[in-house]
Amino acid sequence: MADNDASKKDVHEARVKAAKARAKSLPAKRRREIGQKAALSRWDPKMPFAEHESGDHPLRIGNIELACYVLNDGMRAFSQRGLMDALGLGVRGGQIEALLDVLSDYLAPEIAESLRNPLLFRRKGGGPLVHGSPATLLVDICNAILERSKAGGVFWRMNALAARAQMIVSAVAKTGIIALVDEATGYSRKETLQALLDRYLRHELAVWSKRFPDEFYEHIFRLRGWNWRGRSINPPGVVAHYTKDFVYARLAPGILPELERRNPKVGKYRRGKHTQLLTEDLGVPALEQHLRMVLTIMRGSNSWHELEMLMDKLLPRKPENLQLPLLEWGKEQAVDEDGPKMLEPGKY
Repeated sequence: MADNDASKKDVHEARVKAAKARAKSLPAKRRREIGQKAALSRWDPKMPFAEHESGDHPLRIGNIELACYVLNDGMRAFSQRGLMDALGLGVRGGQIEALLDVLSDYLAPEIAESLRNPLLFRRKGGGPLVHGSPATLLVDICNAILERSKAGGVFWRMNALAARAQMIVSAVAKTGIIALVDEATGYSRKETLQALLDRYLRHELAVWSKRFPDEFYEHIFRLRGWNWRGRSINPPGVVAHYTKDFVYARLAPGILPELERRNPKVGKYRRGKHTQLLTEDLGVPALEQHLRMVLTIMRGSNSWHELEMLMDKLLPRKPENLQLPLLEWGKEQAVDEDGPKMLEPGKY
């Protein structure tokens, strides 16, 4: 513990020394301009500020520790230094530009711009302004690194970047990062849950588009011991329950009950599919990322029991949904004695 504290002190002292050296290298006029700008910004009433922060309880992702903040406008944020540290990089020496160069074909322009020009905000206790980034930016960058890695070839810091990115993505999906930051900072989600749901979900059904790959259902049939004959054949009725459990109940806090409310049954069936209520900017990408993780777990499962164990361990249901009766069916209900109950095609 003492060695760890000493190490942190050494890092801090090195950073202070580097900052002083940089300041001395600047002309006196430039130093005054920077100081005046920082002073004015610090007291600007429009400057965002951290209402909640993790303090001595940083967010832990694997062996990475990240200080995190919830700003007065609701944004969850990391400091830019913390975000780069999580990737095993630094903010100096052109490393941000080097990273952006490596990922130029894999990052959306607005994400690259957010990393290149971080937002500024005040900490709760005052002090220097923090250069920060939205918390979800970390996952965006990790996904881009993994896509770049799949493309093959050798690139800057290939092995280290890919290993870090895989660890982070495996530990936390993009849809869970907000909940983790809230937990670390002690921020209550109750008053903003509806706003979060509105970002994930539409109020009206969109045009239908296929969102679930056939492989998702093939694995359900394989692990239940059923004969797979393709999506054109009516599936067992319990498949709808499995879909709710493995996907919607674990996607994000409050999503499943809100989907049931916005897309109620009319008679025996719903007006449309739940996927038609997902927003293009957040809901659909969150579903796609979640399904990739579910499929990875399914591929590695050799029995239905193993699948359930791994799902509960790696992708637990969100707290708001633990008590929903529709998720509490027994294994004996999976197939009736006279065979599985059937639904009309497309109603699952």
